[in-house]
Amino acid sequence: MRDTVRMPDLVRRIEAATPPDRDRAVDALRAFAILGVVLGHWLVTALVADSGTLRAASPLRYQPELSPVSWVFQTLAVFFLVGGQMGAKSHACARARGIGYRRWLRARLVRLFRPVAAVLIVWTLAAGAMLGSGVSLLTVHTLLKLVLSPLWFLLVYAALTAATPLVARLHPLWPLAVVLHVDLIRFGLGGPAWLGWINLAAGWLVPYCLGAAWGRGLLRGRTAGWVLLTGGAAVTAGLVLFGGYPAAMVGVPGASVSNLNPPTLAAVTFGLAQCGAALLLRGPLRRVLARPVAWAVVALVNLSAMTVFLWHQTAMMAVTVTTLRSAGPLPGLHTVPDGPGWVLARLFWLPVFAGALLICWAAFHGYEAGRPRKGGGGRVVGGNRTVRGGNRTVHGGGRVVREGRPAQRTRNGEKRSV
Repeated sequence: MRDTVRMPDLVRRIEAATPPDRDRAVDALRAFAILGVVLGHWLVTALVADSGTLRAASPLRYQPELSPVSWVFQTLAVFFLVGGQMGAKSHACARARGIGYRRWLRARLVRLFRPVAAVLIVWTLAAGAMLGSGVSLLTVHTLLKLVLSPLWFLLVYAALTAATPLVARLHPLWPLAVVLHVDLIRFGLGGPAWLGWINLAAGWLVPYCLGAAWGRGLLRGRTAGWVLLTGGAAVTAGLVLFGGYPAAMVGVPGASVSNLNPPTLAAVTFGLAQCGAALLLRGPLRRVLARPVAWAVVALVNLSAMTVFLWHQTAMMAVTVTTLRSAGPLPGLHTVPDGPGWVLARLFWLPVFAGALLICWAAFHGYEAGRPRKGGGGRVVGGNRTVRGGNRTVHGGGRVVREGRPAQRTRNGEKRSV
């Protein structure tokens, strides 16, 4: 077999490998959520060169009028919505096949955390090398914080996945009520700040429970989407305009209150609006993804979603440090993000970040894919493998899209992969 596959041929093979009942809109929303986080970080995170050190800064601190940017690229609620939908369906399917909870959970978490180990090992060695070569502790701390801080959401996602059997039928209003009362105590009654960390679980449980309801076959009509979109947007606007909540839906260095660390009521209601928009987009996305080329792009992004997420900050920092040492401070990369000129310059750096991320992907995406099972066939789309044997369907990691092997039919008419 050829080592490379022409793109049109790969598109046809991905289309042939896709189960006809797969909801392609779910994969598209997941890809959108991951790419939104990546672009958001690249746009609102600056590494400022200052007296031989690098410190983190945000254009949202100097240019608060850019806060609407965070409304577009803070897409974590959509990720948890899709996670709840996939988790609930996967657990129900596992129970129907007689697969126990531990086996199901292990399969869900292994692919999530396998690529994390690679990041931790690489950055442990990198931090030691930087400190040994005389790089300032402040710079190393800044870089490590940017790499490790996004990992918090994986821990929350793993905890919610583990709790899926308990929360799959929980009404989203229950965790929403917890968030409301926590914020009332914190901001209205002067309660302790640490109380807000309860919202780290309760806040993201809201979209996760919505996704679980979607996975159970609820939320099929467009009414739920419109209610969530309009209601969530209206409440969020009220909280920002009259409740004193920040307009930015991401953390801003130096701000007295962050909507994200920990999540506030405004962040949760904003997430509800995003979930409503996602539900309304299901129909249009399905129509677009009926086109093989569009679907192939989404499928390939999903195959490496965790690799892209885990290494995007490393890619940005690699470009920043390399250019600082070779060319000195450059606009949009090492300068204070205090004006429109910085924003314009940063837009020109985005393709460079993407190129560096592509290099990271080439080096590390194998850790997300894992080793193929011996003798394992399968059809892979969007990061899930479907192995058909008789009437069984087993979901896991996979390799067929990467190898470009189409499904073939056996003598009795069943599909298999070769």
